[in-house]
Parts: sequence; structure tokens; C-alpha cells
Amino acid sequence: MQTAVPIRVDYEQPEAAGACSTHQAWARVPAEPTQAERTALKTRIRELLKARNAVMVSHYYVHPDLQDLAEETGGLVSDSLEMARFGRDHAAQTLVVSGVRFMGETAKILSPEKRVLMPDLDATCSLDLGCPAAEFSAFCDAHPDRTVVVYANTSAAVKARADWLVTSSCALDIVRALKERGQKILWAPDRHLGGYIQRETGADMVFWNGACIVHDEFKAFELQALKAEHPGAKVLVHPESPADVVVLADAVGSTSGILKAAREMDAKEFIVATDNGMMHKLRTLNPGKVFIEAPTAGNSATCKSCAHCPWMAMNGLAGLAQVLETGTNEIKVDAALGQRARLPIDRMLAFTEALKAGRPVTGLVPNIGAA
Repeated sequence: MQTAVPIRVDYEQPEAAGACSTHQAWARVPAEPTQAERTALKTRIRELLKARNAVMVSHYYVHPDLQDLAEETGGLVSDSLEMARFGRDHAAQTLVVSGVRFMGETAKILSPEKRVLMPDLDATCSLDLGCPAAEFSAFCDAHPDRTVVVYANTSAAVKARADWLVTSSCALDIVRALKERGQKILWAPDRHLGGYIQRETGADMVFWNGACIVHDEFKAFELQALKAEHPGAKVLVHPESPADVVVLADAVGSTSGILKAAREMDAKEFIVATDNGMMHKLRTLNPGKVFIEAPTAGNSATCKSCAHCPWMAMNGLAGLAQVLETGTNEIKVDAALGQRARLPIDRMLAFTEALKAGRPVTGLVPNIGAA
């Protein structure tokens, strides 16, 4: 079983990450509006959504104002896949995506006929930045016998080079099905998520060397100390976290998986290792429970994120109102590229919909890259 990392791309290097560093992203985070400003902006956004035949979709990691407003206006708060699927199926002709750029691109790929707007087009993702399309394509070319599986946190160009797209909620099922068909996997970009999937499935995988700047900073030794302080607390961990953090979890899951575990587990306290934007929804849905942020501090910490994505933080009410007023910050995806990128997305959607409905998935797993 191969676990080596044939290529390393350091997303902190300017040539790999592009101009928008984490420091620049934090500098672009909008100031908190006053209560009067917040009320006025929300009122104006509601008016504009109706006037523009638009609907909001917000990720769990953006500001609570944007999460609440999406739900209050008939939109959605969810993970990146459900955001795109909801936008595809909704009657609105304009989608306003509060999240990061790859989420807007995915929405546009699934709804090429619709206008997709974002509060800030520079809101991106360390996993996306750390997996440039040209270098990734060369990596794929070096492993022609492998099925290319990429995580949702990637550009349209990287998705277009893939055989399968996955999210953290369906990656285990898809990779397990590929393994059962004898396929070897080329995985990108998050090495922690890939390693977790390999440990769970036993699949033959090679990894691109990427990591999320938020999840990569959770510290196992600090988490153990926090667990000792809260012996009754259950630990909920996103699988983008390092392996020594994942092993301490009572439940490992995607954002939706973490929400489900918090709702169903018999505990009053939870320690949560994911972006702290999740705390708003966790606390809203579970008012009788206590949620504690997992630690990123410690002697080995290099954290600049403080358990929150700086690019997610760039989304704000003022930016949202402005794009609805002006129609700026529109996501564009080349039509031919979008068609290629849609193939692995549609493959994933067909697989997950069949799985959810209890239908056979065998015929949905073609012999791509099989030995």
C-alpha cells in the first residue's frame, strides 16, 4: 500500500498561494456593524433578494448574521455540496453564495444558466490555493493507473481533471466502493482527510500534500488536557484534523455529521474540533448543551486562524448588500471547463442519491483507473 507523497506544494509560499495570504484575508474582514446598521442592512438585503429573484445560501462557517438571514429569507445554511444542490433546484435565477470561492464555482457549475454572486471574490481556501491545476495535472499524469478523487475544496480546473468529487460526508462511501472494484486512488488535496479515509477503508491511496489551515492546527496534547478538565464531554472532530486529534474523537464527521452527533449523543458537553463558525448552529439547535472549542494553542502552534477561516470571515452583510445592489462579484466559469468539472460532481450526486434511496450503487462505479 503506497502512502508516500510524491509531490509537495506548500500553500504558504506566495507562488503557490497567490496574492491573498491569510494576513491579507484577515485585513479584509469587515468591521462588525452596529445594531442599527445590522438591522438596516438585513432589511435592505431582504428587499433586494425579492427584487432580484435571488436566494441566499450560506456555509456553516460564515458569520451568524449570514446564516440566520439565509434561513429567514427561504435560503439554506449547509455544507458546500448541499448549497450547490439547493441552488440548482431552486427557482431563483440569482444565487448569492456566502462562503469561499470554490463554493461559488461549484454552484455555477451545477447551475450554468444562473447568475452566482459572492460578497467577496477573494474569499478562497487554503486547500484550493495549495493545489494549483497545472501541478496537480502533472501529479495525475505521473499516476495514470489511479482513479482521481478530489475533495470539494478545489478549483473548477482541478475538478475537471478528476474522476470523482467527494465531500467529507460521502468520501468514505465512495472510496470504499472504488476499493471494492479494485481501483487504486489518487487523492487530493487534504492529506489528513485522505489519511483518515485510507485508515477506515484500507484503500490503496497516494496523497497530494495539502491541509486546511484551521483543522491542521488542532493539538492532540492540548485536547487531552481539555478532556481531563471536562471528563463528561464528548469530542466531535472533523476528519480534516491531524490523525492524533481524530483518534481522540467520540465522533468523527463532516459538518452535517457533527450536527447529527451533537443532537443524538447522550452528553451535555461537547468539545468541537472544527471551524468555530459551527458553534452558532450547534448552540442554536441544542440550547441545553454546552459546546467548547477544541484547542489550537500550545508550544508547537503556528496558528494564524484561531480556529476560524480568515476567508470565511471576509463575508459580511455590507458586502452582501453591495453585490445585490450592483450585480458585481459574479462567479464566471468557462463553459467547456464547467462541463468537464460537472462530470465528477454528477457522478458523486448520482452515487449519494442512490445510496440515500437504498438503490444499488455498483453500476455507478465505472472501472476508472482499475488495474
